[in-house]
Amino acid sequence: MKMRELGATRLSVCRTPKHIYAQVISADGGTIVAQASTLDADLRSGKTGNVETAAKVGSLIAERAKAQGVTAVAFDRSGFKYHGRVKALADAAREGGLEF
Repeated sequence: MKMRELGATRLSVCRTPKHIYAQVISADGGTIVAQASTLDADLRSGKTGNVETAAKVGSLIAERAKAQGVTAVAFDRSGFKYHGRVKALADAAREGGLEF
């Protein structure tokens, strides 16, 4: 709820035992600016539920967001603890150029 009050463009993360998904959502909450997940064709081969693949999703979402002109986001972990795959995705997105 706090994210909507701030009116910030946000990087939202959702994880399941097999996959991890990331979306950059516009400040009004009505538009998906960029998305990446382990369901993408180039990331789907091999294991998808590990830290290395989550890091690849993080770099991919950063690349796609920057291509759309978004560099500053608020990190929305959607209630998931900030460790493991969620942390790996966030760190890779920061290294890819997103600021949060």
